[in-house]
Amino acid sequence: MKACTKLNENKGFQIMGISLPVFSVLTVVILVATFMGALPKGMIGAFPLMMIVGAILNEVGNRLPIVKDYLGGGAIIVIFGSAALVTYGGLPETSKEIMTNFMKGEGFLSFYIAALITGSILGMNRKLLISASVRYLPVILGGVVAAIGLTGLVGMIMGYGAKEAIFYVAIPIMGGGMGAGAVPLSQIFGQTLNVDPAQMMSKMVPALALGNAMAIVVAGLLDKVGKKNSSLSGNGKLMKSQEEVKEEKQVEIKLDYALMGIGILISTTFFVWGNILAKFIPIHSYALMIISVAVVKVLGIIPEKYEKGAFQWFRFVMTNFTPALLVGIGVAYTDLNAVINSLSVIYIVLVFMTVLGATIGSGFVGRLLGFYPIEAAITGGLCMANMGGTGDVAVLSAAKRMELMPFAQISSRIGGAFMLILATSLLSFFL
Repeated sequence: MKACTKLNENKGFQIMGISLPVFSVLTVVILVATFMGALPKGMIGAFPLMMIVGAILNEVGNRLPIVKDYLGGGAIIVIFGSAALVTYGGLPETSKEIMTNFMKGEGFLSFYIAALITGSILGMNRKLLISASVRYLPVILGGVVAAIGLTGLVGMIMGYGAKEAIFYVAIPIMGGGMGAGAVPLSQIFGQTLNVDPAQMMSKMVPALALGNAMAIVVAGLLDKVGKKNSSLSGNGKLMKSQEEVKEEKQVEIKLDYALMGIGILISTTFFVWGNILAKFIPIHSYALMIISVAVVKVLGIIPEKYEKGAFQWFRFVMTNFTPALLVGIGVAYTDLNAVINSLSVIYIVLVFMTVLGATIGSGFVGRLLGFYPIEAAITGGLCMANMGGTGDVAVLSAAKRMELMPFAQISSRIGGAFMLILATSLLSFFL
């Protein structure tokens, strides 16, 4: 007879791939330590608490009908839920301090961003990246210019302020989501304007949530418009010439722990390199890191094996650490009271103007360049205005055009990176 009985590993309901009984035991241990004041300081305490809270709130958000379909799903619930927990005393103050210090003082946020940016760009097909730069980026640029211009104009007319509307509504919405968009943008704004990044984040998060919801709704409407006006739609084909840019099949490299270790070194080194360049070039280090990674990818400087390592590490971080990061954003960077106070009729109108501008701008430029306007508006406009990867899936599902995912990914990855560079340049111009 065995000395102990294994915990029941049934194949039913799971969280984080863990059966409910096991996850419950882990949760109880972490929460007891949290409320007893026995949670260790540093990453050893912050990591399990943020992962547990993030996993639970993410599961809730992905199951709430309206939230999962129109408001970004788990991501929004994790951010606002964790912010509410610390704001209204759901978690002790000591746990807030541990998580905040882990995010800010110990650099978890920068660590995540480095993995995300480096791995996502190095993981793209090189030919797709080059072709997209020539043939597809103008479509994205058209949407960005129209979104910023229209939002700034309406902001000025309604008394909100053109600069405020552009920087706190249009740019965050068009920034490529949360992890690769709003998070680094808040850091860029905070450092450039000499204000707390948490204040910036509190202004950006509502815009992202509303923008994502409106982008999904507009995608569904564009599908209906395309069915009534066949000349405007390619029914899932982006270019009228049929010479579509497609990702080539690449040889899969099996998961390799040594390669992931190389990925850690490469991503953090690119982050450090961005900081070195920032000492000589008056551009934010994030933007310089993005440019450096893109140049290295286009020139084929790094062997493919190491690119795969960076990509594998990025996927590992994104899969396992994203809910935890979103908890950190909610706790350390989201002032819930400021978020509530920022919501108004004017604010909602400005968010809609951003999504509308992105749609019209991308559709118009796309038509000039030989793209179908509906598909150009969906991929180059709405997939810039949504919340990154999850937003891409939701938008393309609503538009019934999932085959456009490669272009949606270009919008989220390269387009989002472009917005960080643009934001840095605009801040320098207006200051």
